[in-house]
Parts: sequence; C-alpha cells; structure tokens
Amino acid sequence: MTDIRETVRERYAAAAQAATSGTQGSSCCGPSGGPTLVELTQDAEGHAVFGRELYAGDDVTGEGVEEAIELSLGCGVPTAVADLHPGEVVLDLGSGAGGDVLLSARRVAPGGRAIGLDMTTEMVELARRNAVAAGVDNVEFLQGYLEEVPLPDDSVDVVISNCVINLAADKTVVLAEAARVLRPGGRFAVSDVVADEGMDERTRADMAQWTGCIAGALTEAEFRAALTSAGFTDVEVVPTHRVHRHAQAAIVRASLPVTGR
Repeated sequence: MTDIRETVRERYAAAAQAATSGTQGSSCCGPSGGPTLVELTQDAEGHAVFGRELYAGDDVTGEGVEEAIELSLGCGVPTAVADLHPGEVVLDLGSGAGGDVLLSARRVAPGGRAIGLDMTTEMVELARRNAVAAGVDNVEFLQGYLEEVPLPDDSVDVVISNCVINLAADKTVVLAEAARVLRPGGRFAVSDVVADEGMDERTRADMAQWTGCIAGALTEAEFRAALTSAGFTDVEVVPTHRVHRHAQAAIVRASLPVTGR
C-alpha cells in the first residue's frame, strides 16, 4: 500500500507544482510522459474523457473557481449528480485543486459547508489559495488519507469524489470510511473509473496506468459488492463514457439506511 500511495502522491504533487509554476503538468488520470494537459485529457479521437471540458454547461466562472476547474484531473462532474441542498455538509475525497469543493460550497450555501480531503501537501495548499481567490468562506481543506478520513462519525451529509477512489490501494477501507463519516440517510455520489471484466493483468500491474486511473479500478460487480459490504443500499452504477480500451467512467451513487446501521 505504501508504494502505491507514494507513487500517486508524487504524481499529484507534480501536477500541483506545475500549476503553481505555470507550466504544463500531467494529469493523474492520464498516461505518464510529457504530453500537454490537453493531450492527456483526450482520447485518440480527440474527445474529452478527463478534465475541464467535462464541465461544459456548468457554471464554473469566477476567480479561483475557474483556475481550480482548469486543473481538474477527474473523469466526471460529481456535483452535477449529488443533488446538493443548502445547509448540507459535503466531503470531497481526493479534492485536488479544489474545484468540486468550491462548486459544492455554492450549492450548500447558506448554512452548509464543503470539505476537501487530499493526501498531497501541494494540492491542499493550491486548493486553499483557490478558495481565498474565490472569496468562499464555507470551505475547509484537510490533508489526510482516504483510508483514514480525519473527521468524526456521522458528520457529513454527502460524500463526493472525482476519479480518485480507484487510485486507493484498499478501496474497501475507503468505502467503509465514507460510510463511517456519513450520517444515517447520507448519500454517496462519485464519478470514477470502472474496469471492464477481464482486464488483463499487464494493465493492472502497470503503475503508470495506476496513476492514470485505470489499473486500480474496480469492476462494476466489485464496486457494488464493496459498497454493499460497507453498509450502503440503493447502489447505482451508470456508465458515462469510455476512458480506455479496458475501462469506462461511471457515476456511482448509493445511500445509507436512515436507521439500522
């Protein structure tokens, strides 16, 4: 787990440092090497499969927000499917530059709060700067691991994530942590990469692809089983687009029972 975690951390840190210096960075959800960010977020036919272009049609304007979304490394728009309401507390697992947290903060105001969790010092610092630039004060960015969420039990209403859970070495622990911090009746709404059944072992073993959101992905059946094991019900997996010949992006939603946990 330590080797996987460090590999992913290095990739995220490099992306944050590139953003801070104004140079082209690599996407965590893209292959290793030196292509531009645009090239990394498109498939072979030039269609956007990761990143900023997936937010077309959403209001991502405003200082700080635009910069954060421009650096999106995700495969979807979880805020568009999380059905957020004013007064709710939302947690973004693997918040990166903070784009989805800032969008969530708008939707849960007034009275609500958006929390971002990321293991990378550089990303947390970048997200905090983006929040200041955006003038958003109902946000908080924490540094920590998805397997050890630094929040108390039953403290959030919604958990979102954008193409990050698949990067975790132990996804069952991550989903159990999501269930722990959610209040009874809480909602889980993420965009993530789902592997095709029968993904070849060479792809799974490729660490460069792991940090490209492919090799570490669960199959739909595995994702459903892990969510059910964590205590979630009403599990829904809706594919959105192909991101690789062995995987596709999907919206994954579930909820916790109101009682009986």
